[in-house]
Amino acid sequence: MQTNDQIGDTNDTLYAEQRRAAYTYVSEAFAEGRYDGIDGDCLAHAALFAAFVELVATYGEDAVSKFAEKLPERIKAGEYSLTTKN
Repeated sequence: MQTNDQIGDTNDTLYAEQRRAAYTYVSEAFAEGRYDGIDGDCLAHAALFAAFVELVATYGEDAVSKFAEKLPERIKAGEYSLTTKN
């Protein structure tokens, strides 16, 4: 029998795996778009728009706006960088 902590860990692991898989799908879509000649910044803006539409539909405008308020600090902290900060 699993404890609540173990179930939470399992759910966190599943969620992390789904996020990695989702990132792979998005990365592949970017690669296809670039192959077709679409600029990376156009793809990024479209992806952000689609992501925010989905988040608002799921969590509502207030929750997503609170999430978005924290983005500048997270970006500056390097959370969205693939290279490490010096």
